[in-house]
Amino acid sequence: MESKEPKVSIIMGSTSDLPIMQEACKILEEFKIYYEVNALSAHRTPDRVMEFSKKAYDRGIRVIIAGAGGAAHLPGVIAACTPCPVIGVPIKSSNSIDGWDSILSILQMPSGIPVATVALNGAANAAILAAQMLGTGDAKMAQTIRDYKEKLKNKIIKANEELAELKFGFKVN
Repeated sequence: MESKEPKVSIIMGSTSDLPIMQEACKILEEFKIYYEVNALSAHRTPDRVMEFSKKAYDRGIRVIIAGAGGAAHLPGVIAACTPCPVIGVPIKSSNSIDGWDSILSILQMPSGIPVATVALNGAANAAILAAQMLGTGDAKMAQTIRDYKEKLKNKIIKANEELAELKFGFKVN
């Protein structure tokens, strides 16, 4: 029987980040990866962030997806305290400087404390990357990723077939 213990932890600075971070949930659901979702703030609940980070690996968490807006310290603080890989999702928040503050806060980590960083509001890609990380030690998950990428390829092939049907006076393909 397969364990229902979470392998991925999705953390956000506050529930205002949920509309973005739920895109990661959708991908993990599609890939049938057990995960947990919590709000923790590097600034408002620093002790809880530290406790979570230090215990994550021993609880079975293998990848952490951390989304944050504004100063966006959450992914870096988590990465400083856990052996798990951390994927940062910069979020364009209401007090954001077009998202650049979040991007740079997550991207510009000091040597020794890496955070893999996806695009602004890129929670879906964070979940795909988490699945790929899990797939390095799980042949079934690696095949799930291959199948997913094959579906993406087939979607583009189909789109080109549909584009070929468009008729215009000067269109030559």
